[in-house]
Amino acid sequence: MKIHYQVAFVSAAIGLALAAGLQTSMAQQSPPTENKGVAIKQLDTIDLGPEIQGMGGREFRMRLITVEPGGVFGLHNHQDRPAIDYVISGTVIDHRGADSKSYGPGTSIFETHDTVHWVENKGPGQAVLVSADILKKP
Repeated sequence: MKIHYQVAFVSAAIGLALAAGLQTSMAQQSPPTENKGVAIKQLDTIDLGPEIQGMGGREFRMRLITVEPGGVFGLHNHQDRPAIDYVISGTVIDHRGADSKSYGPGTSIFETHDTVHWVENKGPGQAVLVSADILKKP
């Protein structure tokens, strides 16, 4: 009889642990795919073709990105579009798969060809970033 209770207890504990893990993984499986509370202002671009040999069809772009409190820059990748974002004010959280990291004023977010991520602002105020990237000309 005693073994039945132990087996039942262990089974229940394992079941609860699996259920908690499943809920956590389900929450992590659905990153936002659309922007919300994000304003993007293009500051300038440079056609890189005449500037650097072999860069025809590419441009260097600089943008000002504002993310409101509760705002989200939806899931996207940087394949063929490397970027560096500099945080001017506020704080954003950069999510890359199961990893996340906060970036505040004076820090930079590096995005290379293998970066797939989304960004959110959980702070009380706006987050303002300057983004510089190289992309194919539209």
